[in-house]
Amino acid sequence: MNLKLQRRLAAHILKIGESRVWIDPNSMEDVSKAITKQDIRGLIKQNVIQEKPEFGISRGRARALDKQRAKGRRRGMGQRKGTKNARTPAKETWMNKIRALRRELRRMRTAGDINNKQFFELYLKSKGNFFRNVGHLRIYAEKLKS
Repeated sequence: MNLKLQRRLAAHILKIGESRVWIDPNSMEDVSKAITKQDIRGLIKQNVIQEKPEFGISRGRARALDKQRAKGRRRGMGQRKGTKNARTPAKETWMNKIRALRRELRRMRTAGDINNKQFFELYLKSKGNFFRNVGHLRIYAEKLKS
């Protein structure tokens, strides 16, 4: 039985896609006789024609992967698309490093670990990318004291 017209009309009335129109298989005869929108509206009221629920794309798998990534998994070479610079720009890496070094320098000066002269010396060395990280700066400052 060809119910293309009825399906199209019902979809238009219900404001949904044709694939989401459900027609009761036991009432095919009644549906095939309905040829006007008014007839279709009547069948919708009788629940002979109904709207199927809308299904989205499940995020269950995506959530599971995100959980793994939070643990540090799935970060290997095979998972990488962009270059090292695209993933974390060199400028951003530098900014994080220099801010940490300067923060540590200020802390050391206020704590009295280094004097003003040493502070500026270390500040300029930091700016010149002499230190690898905060730990390296601390080791150097210790040697400077002795």
